[in-house]
Amino acid sequence: MNKTSSVPTLSRRDFLKLTAAAGALVVGGHLLDTYAPWLNTEEQAALARQPYTPEDTMPQHMREMVRYATLAANGHNTQPWKFALRQDAIEIHPDTSRHLPVVDPENRELWISLGCALENLLLAARAVGYAPTVAYPDADEIIRVQLAPDAPQASPLFDAIPVRQTTRSVYDGRSVPAADLDTLQSLPLEPGVSLRFLTAPAEMETALEYVNAGNLQQYADRAFVDELIAWLRFNKKEAMATLDGLYSRCSGNPTVPRWLGRMFVESTKPQQQADADAEKLRSSAGAVVATDADDKAAWVRAGQVYERLALQMTALDLKSALLNQPIEVTELRPQFQTAIGLNAAPQLLVRFGYADALPRSLRRPVENVLI
Repeated sequence: MNKTSSVPTLSRRDFLKLTAAAGALVVGGHLLDTYAPWLNTEEQAALARQPYTPEDTMPQHMREMVRYATLAANGHNTQPWKFALRQDAIEIHPDTSRHLPVVDPENRELWISLGCALENLLLAARAVGYAPTVAYPDADEIIRVQLAPDAPQASPLFDAIPVRQTTRSVYDGRSVPAADLDTLQSLPLEPGVSLRFLTAPAEMETALEYVNAGNLQQYADRAFVDELIAWLRFNKKEAMATLDGLYSRCSGNPTVPRWLGRMFVESTKPQQQADADAEKLRSSAGAVVATDADDKAAWVRAGQVYERLALQMTALDLKSALLNQPIEVTELRPQFQTAIGLNAAPQLLVRFGYADALPRSLRRPVENVLI
């Protein structure tokens, strides 16, 4: 005898309720996973920037110097550095696994980033009580800082290190007072490095012309866009997982799932990006860091001067950021140099002005960057 099986049935109303509940569960779970409210990026950022506390031994001093070095400006927040602690010296090594082959094929900006880290390290060394001597990477692929005991030297630039940030927002357009411009223009430089301030409106419009041209070329290059996306951190979970990269909140943008952020960046037209950066540059004053030579040692020194400039700006309550498109696009670089009347190789285009602070970027802890 055949037995008829009993199959449960759902009304259309019950089916729609179940579908909605399942969808809400999936979406809610995804949002919870993406935004991770139990993760605190501000607390993590503050850990790297806690005030210096006096230590007892040279190894402890060195670790503090490295911590301050890691707070330096660097391209895409790749943090392309490693540090080796020797008996009476600290070595800064390039971490080429973190280089940017599309936007920085010669590692020029990588070495500039190491120069920024070097400047912070030197300021920290003097503040802790050491006289540093630098060996630049003329032959070797490292920067070596020899340390000798000395009297501690306080410095407003050292105090500015935990506060400095690259502020990528539109600024408020206020003019920088003449006295503050004088302070910036009298900043001590490194041998072979020059600072050219763009103070006339015509000079800024010339710079803007080349920023626009650079944006149009870069954002039309799929490899450039893919590399940028690889270093973007679209939400808290991504930022906390890597402690590096360009976290969207630090640029004043909302946090979103990666698929949505990627879709937005990929759909950005080159002219849209050019228009956005034009607004940023027009809200700012400008300066160019240039060097007589164009080699690793010159790039490191350029990084030192830029970090020194950014810290001095921070001490004056100024915000700063980079718009390096005219220098990163190979064929535009000599044209840009000629257009603004430089007798040296441009390395960085800096914009600065007044703006509200943004959330601070994340940094990997000292133990993650030690060799």
